[in-house]
Amino acid sequence: MIEWEFGVADLARLRFAHSPLAEVVASAFALRGGADRWLQTSWRSRVTPSLPNWPTFRAVLLGPRGYAPDFLTPVPRTGRPTLAQELADVAATPLDQVVEQVVAGWAGHDAPPEIDRFVRDPRAALAELLAEIRGYFTVAIEPLWPRLRAAADVEIATRARAASEYGARMLVDGLHAKLDWTGSALLLRYPHKQGRWSLDGHDLTLLPIGFAGSEVYAMPDSPAGRALWYAPRGFGNLWTSDQRSTADRPLSALLGPTRAAVLTLLAAPHSTSDVAARLGLAAGTASHHLTTLRNAGLASAARAGRRLLYQRTLLGDQLTEADRP
Repeated sequence: MIEWEFGVADLARLRFAHSPLAEVVASAFALRGGADRWLQTSWRSRVTPSLPNWPTFRAVLLGPRGYAPDFLTPVPRTGRPTLAQELADVAATPLDQVVEQVVAGWAGHDAPPEIDRFVRDPRAALAELLAEIRGYFTVAIEPLWPRLRAAADVEIATRARAASEYGARMLVDGLHAKLDWTGSALLLRYPHKQGRWSLDGHDLTLLPIGFAGSEVYAMPDSPAGRALWYAPRGFGNLWTSDQRSTADRPLSALLGPTRAAVLTLLAAPHSTSDVAARLGLAAGTASHHLTTLRNAGLASAARAGRRLLYQRTLLGDQLTEADRP
């Protein structure tokens, strides 16, 4: 157990963000397997054959120690940074720091040429790493990006709404099964680890990262601030295909085929325009079905910026789960 000092007064300095680069790094961890392996099987089988295209990325993030250099996980400066903005921050990392952290990932092991290049020509090696991250993002993350961003938006909006109704403690209460908040500290259930951390006057940024899955990742020492990655509500739906036909199933008989298709689609957050585009519906028709599902308690809605995003409730999940062939 690790105890991270975080009192009630620190809630005023809490912020949320969603980071494309954090999704990249967490997805690299996911490629190794772990507790969520069964959820991500199809994603992993699609991405793994392309890994030889990114040898520097693979050497840095899939090395023998299961380690990601700290400079690749900067605390986001804004709530919704783009990948380009975050890579620009990484590119500004002092080269001696880049070399030290990359080499540390291979301590005690024979490093491949891609790692040795950081010692010989760190500027060129870093540029190659950033280019490969862009390529990896296009293949591995971009197809899921609308779902990942929408899930984070709904998580943040839901927590903000709960905090406005029940108090600021709701920003951190029940974040994750491996986390508890005592009112004075966050308790992190890390196997075989003991310790006590402090915010040391820094803000704490919470990042709902879809690829974090059942794990929690803490960054307690970053000079840019303190951060905690955890999965948003319903993260398991991120890898669920929404292309299953519902036309001949009981759910369709109960709700009608179109409304059943809408409910199936809401495994991940969608706006009215998203639903209309995905199912080929008029905007008014999509809005009608979404409102009906919401009124029936099968879907909920949360505002994310100017968008109203709908997602299945627990009751909606149970109904669609029971309808699976």
